[in-house]
Amino acid sequence: MLIWFATGNEHKRRELASILPETELRIPSDAGIDFEPDENGETFLENALIKAKALYRIVREPVIADDSGLCVDALGGGPGVRSARYGAEDGRRLDAAARNALLLRELGNETNRAARFVCAMTLLFDEYRFFAAQETLEGELLREQRGLGGFGYDPVLYLPDRGCTVAELPEDIKNRLSHRARAADALRVHLGAVMGRQRGERFF
Repeated sequence: MLIWFATGNEHKRRELASILPETELRIPSDAGIDFEPDENGETFLENALIKAKALYRIVREPVIADDSGLCVDALGGGPGVRSARYGAEDGRRLDAAARNALLLRELGNETNRAARFVCAMTLLFDEYRFFAAQETLEGELLREQRGLGGFGYDPVLYLPDRGCTVAELPEDIKNRLSHRARAADALRVHLGAVMGRQRGERFF
């Protein structure tokens, strides 16, 4: 099953491909598409839809898009939808290690370390028809980075029930537990409509 994935992030593509092995995920760069939509939504879902619709208008085929980030209780839910741009100055983004270090400095000795990854994912068929799911991976923030796996904020989010950070999880376990996996699982049932369309069947 071929489906477009509205991202330029190879880490995300590999992760989602592991979560949805029944699909062949194609991203804009595979077709030489310059894809930099303005993610100006106020929620994860709004940004996911912005990306999905922007790519759909180019490829005119069903698209999966997601928007995800880290929400920290002590920061009022931040960095939230600005997770990838956290700490950016003059349009220059920090790398993941620098963002993590900045986050931990800002939290300092705060005792409330509750935090979660949030992922909103949409499966868009056209401008007006889509399914969406939003899921979380709950944890707490450490006081230092730990682990070499994963990407983004994975080294600072500790999972008490697993006794490790997300960056310390084996990849196959992460791809079963993650916020992205949970959102994708919720949408999996609707992927059958994409398969039917590719076979020339009517749906909806």
